[in-house]
Amino acid sequence: MRKFNFVLFFLMVAGAALAQSDKQAMQQLIDEDMQFAAQQYKVLAGKVPATEMPRSYIAAKDSLVTSNTKWWCSGFYPGTLWLIYGHTKDAATKEEALKRLAILEKEKTYTGNHDLGFMMYCSFGTAYDITKDPAYKEVVFTAARSLSTRYRPSIKAIQSWDSSKNFKCPVIIDNMMNLELLEWVSKNGGDKKYHEIAVTHSNTTLQNHFRADNSSYHVVDYNLATGGVWGKKTHQGFADESAWGRGQVWGLYGYTVMYRFTKDGAYLNQANKIAAYLLNHPNMPADKIPYWDFDAPDIPRAKRDASAGAIMASALLELAQYTKGKQRTDYISASETILKALSSPAYRAPLGSNGGFLLLHSVGSLPHQSEVDQPLTYADYYFIEALSRYKKWYL
Repeated sequence: MRKFNFVLFFLMVAGAALAQSDKQAMQQLIDEDMQFAAQQYKVLAGKVPATEMPRSYIAAKDSLVTSNTKWWCSGFYPGTLWLIYGHTKDAATKEEALKRLAILEKEKTYTGNHDLGFMMYCSFGTAYDITKDPAYKEVVFTAARSLSTRYRPSIKAIQSWDSSKNFKCPVIIDNMMNLELLEWVSKNGGDKKYHEIAVTHSNTTLQNHFRADNSSYHVVDYNLATGGVWGKKTHQGFADESAWGRGQVWGLYGYTVMYRFTKDGAYLNQANKIAAYLLNHPNMPADKIPYWDFDAPDIPRAKRDASAGAIMASALLELAQYTKGKQRTDYISASETILKALSSPAYRAPLGSNGGFLLLHSVGSLPHQSEVDQPLTYADYYFIEALSRYKKWYL
């Protein structure tokens, strides 16, 4: 018995030492990544015109691609700057973040599509979280009011894009990401109708967007008059019935956020189902950086999407907060695998290269040959968010 207890004690001590060593390794990785990000984003800041936002970079032409502030990604650059500043307290990073918020603020009244969450919550919401400046809170409140104008009672959802030759009343899985804006405002003193809209939209998406295997369609096209479904399609994936990589992780992240705000078990259940689909998929690579589409015909030569990996890592780290046992351990482990991969030379650009962006190898829209195997602002944002979350919750 004494021998058994000694062995057990030894194993416990060895396990604790190993866990501590793993924590130290992750702490070192996060600190190094954040210091790199602060320096690399100074390179990017030096290239971006004062009235525009960075969008991507074409290495073959050594050409920075920028956008106006109405582009759906306009909030990610200032948001990333604030996340970096939150870790490093680098004064130049804060100064650049302030400049970019100043040119973005006018979009708080934009109603042209559903992307106000990406545009205004990832930027001004992140800034408020770090600074508690009440002016930023007011911007977020106005943006929620603007987003709510796209809610369509007849379909019980927020219309993503306006009607076009391709879609009559499209709702895309990405829209789950913009509900955080509505829920946060409702929870922090804003109109309770925003919460009702977010819940109704989530329930409609739960009913219509998911297949039996818990993969998601990209676009559900609704009949605005009857509330019925015209069709279920893709816009950025390989095929209507394929599992577009980034779309799957948008859903994972979105339902995890909805559980945070509502504690509705149906949302936690859906998030866990999506996580199981992703982590157990036979086409998920060992480093957990997904292919641009899980059904791409040229796997394993298909393009990877670092942005999907970064979003998945951040989502799993939060989902692990709401789970226990092996499930929790598996989610944290998968996130660690992703963060280590994204921090390696395979995905993280050398300092001074890549136009100033952090990550290589993302895919915007392969069917449109747009931003294929290029850096993207949202890949950087969710990478830094995931690093920040790991430090906050697991170190």
